[in-house]
Amino acid sequence: MSTFRKWVIIVIISSASLCVTCASSVASFAEQGVAKDFHVSHTVTILSISLFVEGLGLGPLLVGPLSEVYGRSIVYRISYAFFFVFSWPIAFAPNIEVYLIFRFVTGFCGSAFLSVAGGSVSDLFDNATVANPMAFYTVSPFIGPVLGPLMSGFINQNAHWRWTFRVLLIWIFVQLVALFLFVPETYVPVILKKKAASLRKSTGNHQLWAPLDRRDTNLTRAIIASCSTPFQLIWYDRMALLLNTWTSLILGILYLSFQAFPIIFEEHHGFSMQQTGMAYLGIGLGMICAMLSQPYWNRVVARAAEKNNGKAPPEARLYMGQVGGILVPLGLYWLAFTTYSSVHWIVPIIASVPFGAGIYFVFAAVFTYLVTAYRPIAASAMASNSAMRSTFAAAFPLFAGAMYHKLGTVGATALLAGIMTMCVPLPFIFLKIGARLRATVEVCEQGLISVERRDVEIAN
Repeated sequence: MSTFRKWVIIVIISSASLCVTCASSVASFAEQGVAKDFHVSHTVTILSISLFVEGLGLGPLLVGPLSEVYGRSIVYRISYAFFFVFSWPIAFAPNIEVYLIFRFVTGFCGSAFLSVAGGSVSDLFDNATVANPMAFYTVSPFIGPVLGPLMSGFINQNAHWRWTFRVLLIWIFVQLVALFLFVPETYVPVILKKKAASLRKSTGNHQLWAPLDRRDTNLTRAIIASCSTPFQLIWYDRMALLLNTWTSLILGILYLSFQAFPIIFEEHHGFSMQQTGMAYLGIGLGMICAMLSQPYWNRVVARAAEKNNGKAPPEARLYMGQVGGILVPLGLYWLAFTTYSSVHWIVPIIASVPFGAGIYFVFAAVFTYLVTAYRPIAASAMASNSAMRSTFAAAFPLFAGAMYHKLGTVGATALLAGIMTMCVPLPFIFLKIGARLRATVEVCEQGLISVERRDVEIAN
């Protein structure tokens, strides 16, 4: 497969991820209209974001690892088709129950792109070339939550809230067509299985079997294994647990901002809904600027490879995480002490730029680490991370309003900055002892990943 075609696949998968995560936060400025039409409280409408994000967290436990059994493309197509179909009841919901139930269902259906896509990047590129495509994929689902309020603010200030989801439906349909037309199967064991079936049919030789054909694919057992593998990874690997917790806290804070920014900018600075949506551009700008620094980090990894017989250890990806770990609390502290109404509104927006850059650096480092360190079960590793961070992201918006009104914008934001400050040492520690920890865990995990690893070796 040519490099150009590989990048076409990455762009389509990444834009699909962008659409899914944009759908999570696009409901943020629809809350007022939903509350009015369905006669419910503001707290109930916040559940729209929380339930969608919780669906994003639970979905990968099933669809992520199943992609390692049945392939990536079929998971993409089926899940996105359901994502499209079940988005209709949201746009035309007759009551709050239908609205909230299908928000959860669509989150669950769209979740494949937060776990399986990492596996596709791993399929298409080797360790030496995976950094740039992984960087592109990593920034896409995190630009989505920032794009959501911007899109929602413009629509809800000028049209009925239902148009938020009607516009989203059009976007989903375009993505679905692109997935069917341009994204083939990328998982080697499944490709070999299809090739073996074709050879058996054309040659009549029924002794031709792929490694995946010999694997037990009983559906019930496959589902149980799919749901248990990510938890086994967290249970056996404390490093994966801590990295997942770190990214979960950061994503939780990002989703908390969907309730915090209206308090900061609407109540303190008199912003309109549309203007508040544009306030998220600072976070997005930080993410994009951080992504543009990827060539530098590629050189850092290349130097690490030169010192390690031409192969960079997975821990070399954590240098980026060191910078991100510092930028996240730095941006939050800066934001905290510039939220006063006496401070010009541009200052807290500028403060959100290093926060956005830090988010990108941390997630790019952790995602690339998971894909390279757990290559045979990359989708399962990403599923464990996705499930955990989405649970945090679902919970944080629920207490954001109460926390900001109780502690004030300064106290609440400074508290979050303090929590993230305690996470700063993590990448520094793991860079030093990560290889030793992985060597210990590999013995414990042999039963967990032995089948996947053996199939990959045969395929190669």
